[in-house]
Amino acid sequence: MAVKNITIVTLGCSKNEIDSELMMSILKKENYTITNSLEKADVIIVNTCGFIRDAKEESIEIIWNMFKYKNEGNCKYLLLAGCLAERYSKELLDEIEEIDGVIGTGNIKDIIDVIKNLEKGEKRIKRINNIDEDYLEGVQRLSFSPTEYVRISEGCNNFCSYCIIPKLRGRYRSRDMEDIIMEVEYLVENGVTEIILIGQNTTDYGIDLYGDYMLAELLNRLNAIEKLKWIRLLYLYPDNFTEDLIYAIKSNNKVVKYVDIPLQHVSNPILKKMNRKTSKKDIVNLINRLRVEIPNIIIRTTFIVGFPGEKDVHFQELYDFIEEIKLDKLGVFTYSREEGTPAYNYDLQVDEVVKHNRRNKLMKLQQNISYKLNQQRVGKSYLALVEDIYEKGIYIGRTYMDSPDIDGIVYIHSNKELMLGEYVYVNVTDCIEYDLIGEIVDELGK
Repeated sequence: MAVKNITIVTLGCSKNEIDSELMMSILKKENYTITNSLEKADVIIVNTCGFIRDAKEESIEIIWNMFKYKNEGNCKYLLLAGCLAERYSKELLDEIEEIDGVIGTGNIKDIIDVIKNLEKGEKRIKRINNIDEDYLEGVQRLSFSPTEYVRISEGCNNFCSYCIIPKLRGRYRSRDMEDIIMEVEYLVENGVTEIILIGQNTTDYGIDLYGDYMLAELLNRLNAIEKLKWIRLLYLYPDNFTEDLIYAIKSNNKVVKYVDIPLQHVSNPILKKMNRKTSKKDIVNLINRLRVEIPNIIIRTTFIVGFPGEKDVHFQELYDFIEEIKLDKLGVFTYSREEGTPAYNYDLQVDEVVKHNRRNKLMKLQQNISYKLNQQRVGKSYLALVEDIYEKGIYIGRTYMDSPDIDGIVYIHSNKELMLGEYVYVNVTDCIEYDLIGEIVDELGK
């Protein structure tokens, strides 16, 4: 019996979510049915993550969990896509007999061909090593929520010493601005009101394609799209954060005053070993400049603790920086030793217990900072996007200060029924460490 029903299980980051949506669109165009039922699926595609150890372990666990649907259910073929498939295709096929094929990060366009060849009797199909493939333009996404991610570039040229991404996602490739604008217009026509621009490094947008940094111009163009409410920016590396970009964030009313700037560390010796193209002075100057130019800006970042050679003095410098600068949003990762990266062979690897202790110490510090910042928001009103129902009379929403899945939420008390996807003004009445609590007010925020 021919393959008909296909399920895609998506792991990892928002970039993978977009890849899964593109695969769904390709499959539906060929009259395959996308189902959420693992029991009914003829083909299960696991779109994996292979960035750090925890992500790899999660991917392997999910793959093992899929075996039962192949051994006991409808599933005829189990396919792997994404970063883990690109990185460990040989090992996965050699060691796990239940896997019928792997599709690398640059080969998602081959999904139909792979399935048809499996149906013809081909075994253990491998399509990888196409990491510099351009984005699949013209493949229209088919699922829409009020908030959608839009990828503006592929790959990365930074070659941070701890990061495997350039070997999995290829060189930096900006998408043509007109293609991005057309995609956003298409999404907005289908009810999307918030777009989140992503890439491995969004500040570098345009430099390879136009010979200049063009993110500011892209924001100016997107800001003119009618019915689009919010434009959010993630993954803005600090080294090419131009004055034009700062002005575009400040002056465009639809660009929310929120930036995600992955800093990773602030101690200059560690930044140098990480092959980061910035310094502590540069970081401080950028944060201060953003806060002066855009007083209500929310700054989010991530740090890595336990990098090889990180001594107590380097960690203390990071701790003191966080305590002094008081960033609005902050995530901390323990260093993951990844084969194939320069840092894998560095001396002075840090003990896992030390790494986790340092992470916990920073997160406790940030919890206190976040709570104090939230306390300052009590009594103020903010526009919020209604996303879910918590219980009768209480809704879950997000203000401009929070990105989905990684930041906090606002609990909205309302006597009137609210629609999911609606924007409402909320007066903050209380808070907890990371979340706000408020009640709906009229459109004037009174």
